[in-house]
Amino acid sequence: MILRKWSLLKNQPRRCLEIPLHISALLASLALLVLQVEAQNRNPLSTDPRAVKAGEFEFRINCALCHGIGARGGGRGPDLTKPHKHHGDADGDLFRNISQGIAGTAMPANGTNGQGVGMTDEEIWQIVTYLRSVELKAPSTNVGNPARGQQLFYGEANCSLCHMVNGKGGRVGPDLTSTGSTRTVTSLIESVRKPSERLAWGLTEPTKEFAQQYETVTVVTADGTTVKGITLNEDSFSLQIMDTAERIHLLEKDKLRSISKSRESLMPTYDRNMLNDRDLNDIVAYLLAESSK
Repeated sequence: MILRKWSLLKNQPRRCLEIPLHISALLASLALLVLQVEAQNRNPLSTDPRAVKAGEFEFRINCALCHGIGARGGGRGPDLTKPHKHHGDADGDLFRNISQGIAGTAMPANGTNGQGVGMTDEEIWQIVTYLRSVELKAPSTNVGNPARGQQLFYGEANCSLCHMVNGKGGRVGPDLTSTGSTRTVTSLIESVRKPSERLAWGLTEPTKEFAQQYETVTVVTADGTTVKGITLNEDSFSLQIMDTAERIHLLEKDKLRSISKSRESLMPTYDRNMLNDRDLNDIVAYLLAESSK
């Protein structure tokens, strides 16, 4: 009986093992698509030592204005020597960011911002290869105690009066949530010790290609009131200012007694008497820790 049932079962059509032609074609198309995506994400020059030198040359022409010599950050653009990048870590991500730009940031598409020249795909891959070479050399530095730095940031150092991290703090100064991933330790320390040396970028205006700097503006109104703060928006007829108490003033220029702008930062100079090296290192450690989350 068992042998007879097995014989009948064996002679049945194996429909469950047959795959319709249209599904086979779909699976083949998906496999091809996966291979194409992998090819697009793979740097074809990753093993070419000549590409590193060529990429460095292209980077200096097209990228260093924003990202600094050596890709260590230049104020406008982030430090690219760090392994983790906010808009993708894969080679393909870097390629697309350079080629297409990054929406909502100052990163323009290839050849559209008037800086440098339009690059070929090969030249962009050369830059990716160069970035990988300097990324591997980037040191990992433990500068201080992030937990203590957080206490100082929101406490004795008064950083949070003007700066915000993850939605908590003031708005007069730049948001520092991601600054640990976009700036080097050296530049962060310099910004505290010498805030007017290189003003921070970050304020955006639709009519400006790059984010504007945190310049200080002082106006005197028709009744003699002095308002000091940072410019949020400006055109030929009006000026919008946020003062040091975070109040917003919309002013008509023809009704003002005077308007003066200064590259003297609103941020006070924190010398070692105001903030010692240990405290500053702990605050920087906190910013680094927050940006890596």
